[in-house]
Amino acid sequence: QVQLVESGGGLVQTGGSLRLSCAASRSITFNAMGWYRQAPGKQRELVARITPSRAPNYADSVRGRFTISRDNAKNTVYLQMNSLKPEDTAVYYCNTFPDPMAWGQGTQVTVSS
Repeated sequence: QVQLVESGGGLVQTGGSLRLSCAASRSITFNAMGWYRQAPGKQRELVARITPSRAPNYADSVRGRFTISRDNAKNTVYLQMNSLKPEDTAVYYCNTFPDPMAWGQGTQVTVSS
């Protein structure tokens, strides 16, 4: 198992940017990792993922605006979010992909219009 702690969320205006961080309690060098989000009343969805070799993949809704990266030396995964929209408002989580482990508390992102 791995414990995951997300941070970096907040309140931002439309068009703004945030950088989320996810710190893992152990090495994740050999894990594919994903950023997921859950908006109120909706199911959790995968928005970005990154392979151990750092190949990224994005959901259509965020492609071109979000960038996922990783620092294996720090056991940390990042999500740079630019050009934020109100529909990006959600709690954001990171986890292993494709089989998530125990979920962390997530970090709230709120985009005001």
